[in-house]
Amino acid sequence: MTLLRIENLTATYGVSQALFGVDLEMSEGQVTALMGRNGMGKTTTVKAICRMIRSEGTLTLDGQDLHALPSHKVARQGVGLVPEGRRCFADLTVRENLIAAARPGYWSLGRVTDLFPRLAERQTQRAVSLSGGEQQMLAIGRALMTNPRLLILDEATEGLAPIVRQEIWAALHRLRQETNVAILLIDKSIKELASVSDRAVILERGRTVWSGKMDELTSDISEKYVGV
Repeated sequence: MTLLRIENLTATYGVSQALFGVDLEMSEGQVTALMGRNGMGKTTTVKAICRMIRSEGTLTLDGQDLHALPSHKVARQGVGLVPEGRRCFADLTVRENLIAAARPGYWSLGRVTDLFPRLAERQTQRAVSLSGGEQQMLAIGRALMTNPRLLILDEATEGLAPIVRQEIWAALHRLRQETNVAILLIDKSIKELASVSDRAVILERGRTVWSGKMDELTSDISEKYVGV
């Protein structure tokens, strides 16, 4: 069943056009890698989905037109975002961050701290006191506490220590195996993306230039559109 459908999506920042025709389709429980070099429209696509930027074209979640909704109602429809830069509530504790946007469903405080045991150990600490990796785990846990149908992670392992990156990728593998949440991933590690993703969509200058199963993504295509 199609959960997210994007067809010929265009988007602008003021008078400057950033997206010129993005096509992307996701089913329930599917993990999709959104790929492309820096500045090609990946984060802008995420902002369009979450209604943080003006856009046109087909943009539906389970058949509902997202263009008609403000960003907070998109979240209530089941879109959970782990934004680039984490953006935790610095002065709130770990526990307060997690329960602030909690909604009823599978994901509870206990399940999130089971996924990320470090958060259980630091429940009473303020978010500002956490390491960058711990803040990233908190951002993911906070998004899961909204019990989303679609979880979007924008550069979730960027700039983190290798051991923390491994913990986050292990958590994503668990999400894929144990839940039916659809996941849209943006990351620079092609190897890690390939290990967890079902499909890939590649953007070039604000357009979809390739999409298909992850195991169909050849080294030639990857080098042409993703490599440095």
